[in-house]
Amino acid sequence: MRALNHTYPTDPSLAHRAGTVRLRLTGPDGAPLARTEVEVAQVRHAVEFACITPGFVGSVESTATELPGQPSNQAREVRPGGAPDPQVARFWLDLFDTATLPFYWGAFEPVEGQPRTALLREVAEWCRANNVRTKGHPLVWHTVQPRWLKAYSNEEVEQLQRARIRREVTEFAGLVDTWDAINEVVIMPVFDKDDNAITRLARDKGRLHMIRMAFEEARAANPAVRLLLNDFDMSTAYECLIEGVLEAGIEIDALGLQSHMHQGWWGEEKIADVLDRFGRYGIPMHFTEITLLSGDLMPKHIVDLNDWQVSQWPSTPEGEERQADELVRHYKALLAHPQVESITYWGIEDGGWLNAPGGLLRLDGSAKPAYHALRELVRGEWWLAPTATQTDDDGVLEVTGWFGDYEVRRPGEQSGTAFRLEREAPAVDVALG
Repeated sequence: MRALNHTYPTDPSLAHRAGTVRLRLTGPDGAPLARTEVEVAQVRHAVEFACITPGFVGSVESTATELPGQPSNQAREVRPGGAPDPQVARFWLDLFDTATLPFYWGAFEPVEGQPRTALLREVAEWCRANNVRTKGHPLVWHTVQPRWLKAYSNEEVEQLQRARIRREVTEFAGLVDTWDAINEVVIMPVFDKDDNAITRLARDKGRLHMIRMAFEEARAANPAVRLLLNDFDMSTAYECLIEGVLEAGIEIDALGLQSHMHQGWWGEEKIADVLDRFGRYGIPMHFTEITLLSGDLMPKHIVDLNDWQVSQWPSTPEGEERQADELVRHYKALLAHPQVESITYWGIEDGGWLNAPGGLLRLDGSAKPAYHALRELVRGEWWLAPTATQTDDDGVLEVTGWFGDYEVRRPGEQSGTAFRLEREAPAVDVALG
């Protein structure tokens, strides 16, 4: 079993996220390019700055024929069309580099045997064409289930769920190789807001059985897959579940930690507590679902966020300033912990989940202060701008910057040769054409 109680000191300076690489440049003949002018440009961060896919996701209203019993604004459906709205896509690509794709079973396969594979493939292909990393969400979840699944026995439901995992992971191998393998297992067997087949199966088989099923089927379909255990429950119940999973020998590639802050920002003290408690497992942490509001906060007495249903929830000038400040502080606090590898903001546009003003763009498509503040952080303060430099007599130059993907090119060229700046590779040979 993986040893527990790892300690990782946080560092607000983020020194653990940057370094220096020694490049040795050679020409097509293999000879060193001495005293050669080149330009170095950052392409992408090692940390995943993620968001749900832009524009492809249409109305979030559930439909009675496909998703009975779900609260409105719960299920997202993929809109056909080949590309997202150009203005939204421009904002999205200018900030984010990793996308969460919607694979909710009820919306993905509302009619048994007719999965919407082609639509999701369009989304994944758009991501690949724009150098965007991808994650599928989720393979197993008790919410947004297809209506037809309830007619089957538990044994049949399990076989259908297993087949569904294998089908999606196989179909999208190479396009989507990271998945939320199973979502919100802490509550799964006791979920009482909707009668669904997966809760029934989880109550019969237990949480560990459900997790093992998700992870084993996904790995069998794609041995190169990266799998997350994802949950919104930041209590000791999730810690106990993780420890049970590790004791059972189930390998978790990353811990998914949700933070929908509709009732107010966590604050540095709670963030530090969550990072300390879940960082002790020595497993990479992904903050998979982040929301901060730019309007009135949800009342504190609401326990299940889905219970707060409103027709209008406007963004306000005061709320927008608060959102910008809290978003920057949130990202800085998360990245101060070296185990955090990925941060996903849950929607660039307003009018998403629960109709909350949680986006970084207003309903009219204009950018909020939070968008500009986060972009200045990710693509400004935390970014190496294109830099002109020159190799030495041996064709060597040093590049200091944030860990991630870079390219080096000759002056005036639009593309160059890729290299990666990472702690494990302090020296790299690069051949320029």
